[in-house]
Amino acid sequence: MPADEKPTASVWTRPSRPQREQLTREQIVTAAIDLLDKEGTEALSMRKLGSRLDAGATSLYRHVANRDELIQLVVDDVYGEIELPATAGRPGWRAAVTGIAADLRAMTLRHPWIAPELGQVGLVHIGPNAMRMTSGLFAQFDAAGFPPGERERAAGTVTAYVIGIATSEAAYLSLIARSGKTEREWVASLRPAFDEASQHDPRLREADSAQPDVHPRETRDADFSYGLERVLDGLSARLDH
Repeated sequence: MPADEKPTASVWTRPSRPQREQLTREQIVTAAIDLLDKEGTEALSMRKLGSRLDAGATSLYRHVANRDELIQLVVDDVYGEIELPATAGRPGWRAAVTGIAADLRAMTLRHPWIAPELGQVGLVHIGPNAMRMTSGLFAQFDAAGFPPGERERAAGTVTAYVIGIATSEAAYLSLIARSGKTEREWVASLRPAFDEASQHDPRLREADSAQPDVHPRETRDADFSYGLERVLDGLSARLDH
C-alpha cells in the first residue's frame, strides 16, 4: 500500500482492548445504547458518554476512534436482538423469513434512533450480528430453492422493505413521543383536519387510518404484514418459474 494511502477505517478491523482494562468496549456500547434509547442521537457525544461512565473521553478513544465507530458498534449490538429460526426448507421458508422480518422491524421500533443510522454504518454491515442475520436470511432462501445469485437479491429486497417501513414508523413514533401524547391521542387530534380534507373524496374517508375504532398500531401492523406478504408473493412467483 502506498505511504500516502490510508486504509478504510472500520472498528471491525481493530482488535478489542484487553479485558483487564478498567473500561471495556462492551461497557461503552451498553452505556451508549442506554443513552441513545433515552435521549436520541443528538445527545450522543464521546464527552457525554464518558461522563456517564465516570471516565474521560480519552479512555473511550482507547476503544473507539470516533463517534462513527461507536455507531457501528451500537448498531451491530442491537442487531444481536434478532432471533433466527432454524432453516425451514421449501415448505416453511415464508414463515421463517416473515419471522426474521418481524424481528428486524420490532428491533428498529424498540430503538428508533437506529433507523437513520442504518445507512451510515459504512460500505457494508460487517459486524458479527449483522452478518449473522444476513447469513440466516441467505440460509432460508437457499433452502427454499433460490439460486445463489438470486438468494442475495431476495434477502436484500426483504431487508430493504423492512428497513424502509420501519424507518418511516420510527420517525412517526418519535414525533408522537415528543408531543407527549399517546399514538391514539395524536391520531385523534388530527381527525378533524383529516375529515375536512377528505370530505370530497369517499375513498379517503373510507381509509382504515381514518376509522376511530381501530387502534393506529393495529393499522401499522396490518400495513406492514400486507406489504411483506406482497414482497414474498413476488419472490414465490420466482420460485414457481
